[in-house]
Amino acid sequence: MQAVIYFSRKGENFVGGSIQELTVGNTEAAAKKIANELNCPAFEITPVVPYPNNYQETTKLAEREQQQQLTVEYTVEDLDLSRYQTIFLGYPNWWGGLPQIVVSFLQANDWTGKTIYPFCTHEGSGMGNSVQELQKLCPQATIETGLPIRGSRVDRADKAINNWLINEK
Repeated sequence: MQAVIYFSRKGENFVGGSIQELTVGNTEAAAKKIANELNCPAFEITPVVPYPNNYQETTKLAEREQQQQLTVEYTVEDLDLSRYQTIFLGYPNWWGGLPQIVVSFLQANDWTGKTIYPFCTHEGSGMGNSVQELQKLCPQATIETGLPIRGSRVDRADKAINNWLINEK
């Protein structure tokens, strides 16, 4: 079975060169499109302590989490990871790689024998180092080709998502 698991952040975000208030985070928008195409469940990785709404405050916190390799407490409602063999893992590219909340989630779970299809949202940095990080964090999993989606274009990413899914399924 397959599932979409993602971390996303709404609130102030850097989109198309300016700060904009998002009611739905870019990664969540992409995750819902993917789950809909695959007709599979989607699970959100949610921080126990929410990130600030302010973009600048969040970027400073995210940078500190990454530099200090902090464990970020999270919840994922109703997820029994043992039920899923194939995971479509979504996250924003933060500071060139995985957000620490995603790292914390990956470190807390057994990825042996699972297949992970990463997708990330960004504003120009693509997948960054996230695929290499995934390979290091999940050596017993198969990491497939990732899909970078420019956050400012997520609403127009249906064709790119469908092409990726056709090639990756």
